[in-house]
Amino acid sequence: MIDRGFVLSAVLLITAAAAACPQEVKSDQEPAQLHWPTWRGPTENGEAFGNPPLKWSETENVRWKVAIPGLGISTPIVWKDRLYLTTAVSTERGGTKSDAPDENVDRRGRGGRRGRPQPPAKVHEFFVIAIDRNDGSTVWQTKVHEVSPHEMGHATGSLASNSPVTDGERIYAHFGSRGLYCLDMQGDVVWKKDLGQMRTRNGFGEGSSPALHGNTLVVNWDHEGDSFVVAFDKVSGDELWRKSRDEVTSWSTPRILEVGGKAQAIISATTASRGYDLATGDVVWECSGMTTNSIPSPCYADGIVYLMSGFRGFALQAIRLEGAKGDLRDSENLVWAYGSNTSYVPSALLYEGKLWFVRNNTGRLSCLDAKTGKEFYTGQKLAGVSSIYSSPVGAAKRVYFTSRDGHTVVIGAGDTYEELAENQVDDEVDASLVILDDEIFLRGRKSLYCISEKGPRAKGDDVKSGDKKRP
Repeated sequence: MIDRGFVLSAVLLITAAAAACPQEVKSDQEPAQLHWPTWRGPTENGEAFGNPPLKWSETENVRWKVAIPGLGISTPIVWKDRLYLTTAVSTERGGTKSDAPDENVDRRGRGGRRGRPQPPAKVHEFFVIAIDRNDGSTVWQTKVHEVSPHEMGHATGSLASNSPVTDGERIYAHFGSRGLYCLDMQGDVVWKKDLGQMRTRNGFGEGSSPALHGNTLVVNWDHEGDSFVVAFDKVSGDELWRKSRDEVTSWSTPRILEVGGKAQAIISATTASRGYDLATGDVVWECSGMTTNSIPSPCYADGIVYLMSGFRGFALQAIRLEGAKGDLRDSENLVWAYGSNTSYVPSALLYEGKLWFVRNNTGRLSCLDAKTGKEFYTGQKLAGVSSIYSSPVGAAKRVYFTSRDGHTVVIGAGDTYEELAENQVDDEVDASLVILDDEIFLRGRKSLYCISEKGPRAKGDDVKSGDKKRP
C-alpha cells in the first residue's frame, strides 16, 4: 500500500534554460552512466561518470531543492529518472515499557563501555520515497513499518542510515531491526523479512546496507548478540543460507565480487575480514588486522580488494583475491598493508589508480597508490573541513569531500594536492554525494538538492522508467 499521510514540502525550482536528458539506454552509453544503484555508485568504489559542477551555493547552480520529512542519513540511489531514499519520521505517539531496551543487557562488547539504557521512544514511521529526478517532486512514498525503536542510536546517527539498493526491477530497503523490504518500482511491497533486534555496541545504532549480485541479496548482521550473514533470493525473498559470525558490532556493507568465475561476498570486520562463497555461504578466506567498530566498505580493482578501518587504531589492507584460501594474514595474498591515518566512518575512494581517505572523521587527507601503497601525500588539511562522515566521490578528474556542516571541498585527482573549489549549503550533511551526468544529488538532514550548471529539464525530456500515476 502507498501511504499518502504526508507529502514532501514544496519544490524550490531554480529557473534557467532547459537541458536535454537521454531517453533510454543507448548503444553508445554505458549503463553505469545512467544509474547509481548502490550507495557507492555503479563501480561501488565511489567513482562517478559525467561532468558535475565545480561550484555551487544556495543561490548558484541549484536546479531544485526539496525538504525531506523525518530524519535519515542514508545515501540516495538513482535509477534513470528517479531517486530512492529512506527516512524515519517521529510521531507524537509514545512507546511502551516493552519497547525500551533491557536495562540488564551488557552492551560493552569487546573493549567497549557499557551503553546507557534509553527511555521508551516515540513511535517512528519508516518510509521509502521515490523522487522525480527532473524536478524533485514526489512520485510515491511507502510506509513500510512503524514501531517505537528499542535503541535510538548515536546522537549523530539516524534510524534510516542503511542505504537501499536496486537492480532496476525492485528496490531493497534495509531498516535493520525494523525489517528488510523488497518493493517494486511503483512502491508496492513485494516481500519483507524480520531479522530480529540488534543490540549494537553502546546502543550506537545500525547502518550496514544490503548487497545485491545476480539473484542474491546479502545482509550482514554484526552486533553484540549472535552475529550472522544471510543471503536471500531477491525475487521470492526465500532464505538461501545463513552463517554465524564470530563478530561484534560492525557497520561495513558487504562487497560481492567475481573471483575465478565464482562470486564471493566480502565483509570487513573486527575479528577478521572474510570472503564467503555466494552460492553456499562457506568461508573461502579470512584475514585479521582491522580495528574495532569496522565501518568503511571495501573497494576493489584489478583483482585486489581494499579493506579499511580507523577506530582506536588504523588499518588498511590490500588483498589479492586470486588463489585466496584459508588464513591470509601471513600469505602472499596480502599484497601490502598500511597503518596510519585511515578513516573511521567514511569509506575510501578508489579513483584514477589511487586510494583517497581521511584520518578518522577529520579533514586530514591521505592519497596512496592503489597498487603499491606508496604515499603521494598524507595528513593534508582539507580547507574548511573539521568533521566528516560522508564518503568522497571522484568525477571529471576531481575529488569531492563534503563535511558534516555542508561544506564541500573539490580537489584535483592528480599526484599532488590541488584545491579547486569550496562550496557551502545551509544544511548538515552525512550522506555521500551522488553524481550522474551533469548533476550532483546532495542529501542533507533537512533537504535534498539537485546541483547542476544547467537549468530545469523541459517537460518530456525525462528519462522514462515506468509508472508515474501515483502522486
